[in-house]
Amino acid sequence: MAQDVVTVEAESAPDDHVPARKTSKTPTSKLDPEDAAARKRAEDAHNAYGRGKKISTRRIKDKKLRGSLRALENRYQDATIKAKEAEILLENDAGFLQAEGELEKTYRVRQDEIKGSIAVETAKKGFDLRLDELGPYIFDYTRNGRDLLLGGRLGHVATMEWRSGKLGCEINLGESVRDVKWLHNNQSFAVAQKKHVYIYDRAGVELHKLQKHVDVTHMEFLPYHFLLATIGNAGYLKYTDTSTGQMIIEIPTKKGTPTIFAQNPYNAICHVGHQNGTVSLWSPNSTEPLVKLLAHRGPVRALAMDREGRYMVSAGQDMRMSVWDIRNFKEVSNYGMRQPGSSIAISDRGLASISWGTSVTIWKDLFKKAPEDQERVKFPYLNWGGEGNTISRVQWCPFEDVLGISHDKGFSSILAPGAGEPNFDALELNPYETVKQRQESEIKGLLNKLQPEMISLDPNFIGNVDLAPAEQRRKEMEAGQTPEEIVMRLKNKKRGKNSALRRYLRKRSGKNIIDAKRTRIEELVQRQKKKAETNKKQQQDELGPALARFARNRG
Repeated sequence: MAQDVVTVEAESAPDDHVPARKTSKTPTSKLDPEDAAARKRAEDAHNAYGRGKKISTRRIKDKKLRGSLRALENRYQDATIKAKEAEILLENDAGFLQAEGELEKTYRVRQDEIKGSIAVETAKKGFDLRLDELGPYIFDYTRNGRDLLLGGRLGHVATMEWRSGKLGCEINLGESVRDVKWLHNNQSFAVAQKKHVYIYDRAGVELHKLQKHVDVTHMEFLPYHFLLATIGNAGYLKYTDTSTGQMIIEIPTKKGTPTIFAQNPYNAICHVGHQNGTVSLWSPNSTEPLVKLLAHRGPVRALAMDREGRYMVSAGQDMRMSVWDIRNFKEVSNYGMRQPGSSIAISDRGLASISWGTSVTIWKDLFKKAPEDQERVKFPYLNWGGEGNTISRVQWCPFEDVLGISHDKGFSSILAPGAGEPNFDALELNPYETVKQRQESEIKGLLNKLQPEMISLDPNFIGNVDLAPAEQRRKEMEAGQTPEEIVMRLKNKKRGKNSALRRYLRKRSGKNIIDAKRTRIEELVQRQKKKAETNKKQQQDELGPALARFARNRG
């Protein structure tokens, strides 16, 4: 053993003058191929279906809060991965009309040419309903695109399954109809009539009369909150919970009669167009508009938001159509029209249809790229009209390449290839749902109903951590409180001269601090003193001179 050791030392002796290599860090082994693939799959899923940046939990000291936030992030990650893996089940693709050469334009293709090139069952989805006595008409599709609701200006209301042509109900109200709207499913709908809003069931039987909704001109239904939002000639925006029947809030817009009313499907914010060319954004949590946007030089005639809540298309009396990025409220582009637009609708795949006069123009790729890279679209995608029918409303049918158009002569359904979403989530909206599935989805929707307080410009604020200091949050809370609310917080159940107000002022008297809260409480104390003196004097007059000494000083 000793010889072996000496031999090894002798062999290594000549290399003693070579310096050892210094490494900046310890060597690491290569990532396992399966782990690398899983990490790549999670990154792709987050880029496609993620909800923004992850919540950093390193600086959170509360163990319970840190654990719950980590569990929430894990659920988000699992949901994005499952959504990415489910893409293999999406068998259908959206297809658009393709022009063969530079001289051929898609907007020159007529509806009879489209019907002759597609399947017979698909061609049947394009039809016309001649209703030229009680018009002009307005309409609405259900959220799954299965049923159609028609309303004539002179009182004609009808529902139908438009694919099969089966009539649901038909009633003649005998008074003017200003707007119609389906509620959470095809079992009930709301009609804004001459004076009040009425709710009917599928058979046409009147269920409710909303007396507080007077002279309503526009309606919108928020499906995840079960809220019916209405606005009328008086300019009052009203929210009513259709599951309980209670009115949530009544907000005066103070802008006069509105010209158009629409909702953002991404965050449930209501957009109201006014006579002075502005668009105001409203939430039931605020009595003031969240945003005011000057969109046109004249009255705003039409509004529509895309499904992702990023872009808004507006049309005004100034014969301009503008595309707005409502994430930063900047105009992307604008286009001229021959007449003022009357209605705008945006499909699931981003096709924008606008009606003006007796024609409808369908645009493609209006907001496909980033705002700084977006180019003006030179030609529309499709055209329809020229028959002399004044168009009142356009709306895309969900999950179908179908555009509904209502006019003074009835209703028309035209085909627009590539407009609808080809793949649908049956657990969210099912165009082929059975009665049992409809009942289950209604119960699930009521159990998962969102509160009105959750409506905000940024719906992702729920679940985030408020990093503002406690002192700043306290000041913000006190700034919006009235003196009576402050007293209710300070009040003690004990009675006597040592009241909550005097106790608070006595504790603060030794400090030379005069803030807004103390000033408001001092004003309230003076008001209470004057009120108590007035009540005591009134009691003395009522009791007379003999019993006046028994009058009590009550505030």
